[in-house]
Amino acid sequence: MAAPPARERLLRSAIDYLGARGITELSLRELAEALGTSHRMLIYHFGSKEGLFTEVVQAVERSQRELWGQLLADPELGPAQRSLRLWQGVSDPAVAPHARLFFELYGQALQGREPAAGLLRGDVESWLALSEATLSEAGYDREQARTTARLGLAVVRGLLLDLLATGQRDEVDAAFELFLSRYGPR
Repeated sequence: MAAPPARERLLRSAIDYLGARGITELSLRELAEALGTSHRMLIYHFGSKEGLFTEVVQAVERSQRELWGQLLADPELGPAQRSLRLWQGVSDPAVAPHARLFFELYGQALQGREPAAGLLRGDVESWLALSEATLSEAGYDREQARTTARLGLAVVRGLLLDLLATGQRDEVDAAFELFLSRYGPR
């Protein structure tokens, strides 16, 4: 099997490195050195340091949406079970560095800083679309499905931010369990 293209290898390495380090006060040269390349190659592949940061967050978000899509497609799982499994995946301590990076860049996006602002385009809609379809199949009318999907996304993101800020795993998990109780038995 052929090795992945250089751009893909750099992106994978950057996901790991930035997840562990964060982006605050990180120079392009320092990042390039840590990734085993030059700053010129990073600019060539990603346009800028900020462009690379944005692509890292988008790649992590894609993988989480893929997990959600797999959970939604599992006929053995009910809505609450699917949500619990997603929560367990996104709140896993191994994923915490990527979650911190997500919130760090999302804050920049909310300030309108490019290229991070691109994170906002379609982000919420992509999550809602996955959830709405499944909730509709489970008997929710269109409006209920959309509202419930939005609430689920807000709860997951809000509790994930709470967990990162406080480290209070038991309390945050209990809050998520309370949220899930609205779906009935798991």
